[in-house]
Amino acid sequence: MTENDRPPKRTEKLQLMLGPDELQAIDDWRFENRLPSRAAAIRELIRRGLSSDEFSNPPDDVASGDFRIVE
Repeated sequence: MTENDRPPKRTEKLQLMLGPDELQAIDDWRFENRLPSRAAAIRELIRRGLSSDEFSNPPDDVASGDFRIVE
């Protein structure tokens, strides 16, 4: 693989606070799908969500803390 074939370096950090049940849901999905890391699992979930047309628009009148991964 040449330098031109490599994806750009990741230079930005994203801090995300999760509850224990949310983290467990991500870890369970990661292990079920045999992903190499928690970060890889989160990137894959985001990629799938961004490429999907199956979801309605999120509400715009809800506080950030009200958005949950698990119910």
